[in-house]
Amino acid sequence: MKRQISIMLIFCLLLSGCGAEGTKRGDETASAYQIPEAEKLVIYTSHKEEVYGPIIKEFEERTGIYVEVKQGATLGLFDEIADNAGNETCDVMFGGGVENYVAYQDYLDAYRVSEEDAIDERYRTPSHKWTAFSVLPIVFIYNNKLVYPAGAPRTWEELQTSKWKGKVAFADPATSGSSYTALCTMIQAEGRETDRVMRDFSDVLAGHVSDSSGKVLDEVNSGERLVGITLEETARKRISQGADLSIIYPAEGTSAVPDAAAVVQGAPHRENARRFLDFTVSEDVQRLLSDDFFRQSVRTDIRSEKHTGTEEDEMKLLDYDIVWAAECKDEILGKWEALQGD
Repeated sequence: MKRQISIMLIFCLLLSGCGAEGTKRGDETASAYQIPEAEKLVIYTSHKEEVYGPIIKEFEERTGIYVEVKQGATLGLFDEIADNAGNETCDVMFGGGVENYVAYQDYLDAYRVSEEDAIDERYRTPSHKWTAFSVLPIVFIYNNKLVYPAGAPRTWEELQTSKWKGKVAFADPATSGSSYTALCTMIQAEGRETDRVMRDFSDVLAGHVSDSSGKVLDEVNSGERLVGITLEETARKRISQGADLSIIYPAEGTSAVPDAAAVVQGAPHRENARRFLDFTVSEDVQRLLSDDFFRQSVRTDIRSEKHTGTEEDEMKLLDYDIVWAAECKDEILGKWEALQGD
């Protein structure tokens, strides 16, 4: 692609917005009934509008394709795709950790994106049932005003001690894809029996589970909780906005599971869906992720250089078992729900 997505363009696109009700074309609002089927695309996304909006708007501008967007929680959207299988209502699932794509792979079509060779091999799948979009490490955060750096938790095991009981912010893994990834990361990092890890952590939470992953940042920044578990991307973004928070990479290691996009099986606008997947991993979009969205690119020719945190530790990556996380999801969430009822 010959031109870069400019900061001014992104600002303008954010102001104009994007949604299922239509997008601006000239002086008129496009209606789904006026657009030929060959120029349509239906996307389900769990991304926030500040992420999906600029990308989809630029895709529309470059291709002339009209995009209808439905935004929601990762698991809820995947369940809807599964429930509507055969009805051909959705073309693309955009957002959510790849373990969700593994779990719902029977509802996805294989597609090898045109620039797959530029994607880091760690973030490819032989089945081509999904395409990695960005890399999202799990991190600890703490409130700088209430926690001294020397006293902040540095390991998953330390976070589960009585010192932090009732002081940890963590979203419900049954509704938050990133929290489910964090829970599986904790289990794999500690190497202890799964039930014991989950019970110890549940005890530390002392009955408090945050409403959403975004609420984790709110609770720690306000001092309602002292530490939290979240994505590096959301932490860096909040710090850039003035939050007095610090980031820690767990010493035992953490996961950096990519989120993804995929063509839905039976997509009514399959070729447009494939063009959109190609676009998500293009150099322009991936550079935008790195430079402006506080995310790490999946491409080998783009490295994140823009950091706004105060982390003191180097990130050590676990060999995160995505297949295990996907296959054991119902079992793990069932145990988690039982612990919250104790």
